[in-house]
Amino acid sequence: MYARDVEGQPEPLTFGVSGKLIMNVLVMYDRQTDTFWSQILGKAVEGELDGTVLTPLASMQTTWQQWKELHPNTLALRKGFSSDRDPYLSYYARNSAGVIGESIVDDRLPTKAMGVGLVIDDVPAYYPVTLLRDDRFVNDTVAGQPLLVAFHPSASTGLVFSRELDGQTLTFEVEDLEVDMPILVDAETGSRWSSFGGVAIDGPLAGEALERIPSTTSFWFGWTDWHPDTHLYGEDRLQNPG
Repeated sequence: MYARDVEGQPEPLTFGVSGKLIMNVLVMYDRQTDTFWSQILGKAVEGELDGTVLTPLASMQTTWQQWKELHPNTLALRKGFSSDRDPYLSYYARNSAGVIGESIVDDRLPTKAMGVGLVIDDVPAYYPVTLLRDDRFVNDTVAGQPLLVAFHPSASTGLVFSRELDGQTLTFEVEDLEVDMPILVDAETGSRWSSFGGVAIDGPLAGEALERIPSTTSFWFGWTDWHPDTHLYGEDRLQNPG
């Protein structure tokens, strides 16, 4: 998800689908200047605004059920025919990598492994779902930025938060991993936090909220095509299971 405001443009840009692909990734165009943009980079790749970068916004890829529980008054946009059946099930089952195949082969993970990817100060990092399902909550650091990566298996939702709050770096532990949406406790103050909302619900930091870090859920091949030098969380464990 990106902000549509671009410096030098009199109004927010409006985007459409160009019908083009670059390394299997959708190419957008803006209706104001007809510039082409890479969806995964949020960057203009051809046209008047070539080189311009959109500001990424934190978003959430989750189930409709989970979203409704968090935001019961949500209005949903429903366009055209919809079905409970996922039309891409056969694609998920095949080993093919997109329409044109992989541009870069990185065998640290299977081609269609899923994970949570993020970029901080031009440093990319990727967290495989196979490990997140076991670890659930990861205290990590990327490009000097302390992060909390939270994964909720029932909703297949990965969220990334900054662990810095008012100059203090927090370290999180799980209060009870057996529940669906665990409460987290920071080791520094003992405050208790909502693991989905990143908000302290009681303790010295009650009412404080962690900053969300923009991230995306992606196939491994789609991520490494664009970020070939990515940091891979748990790489040693993947290469030496058990």
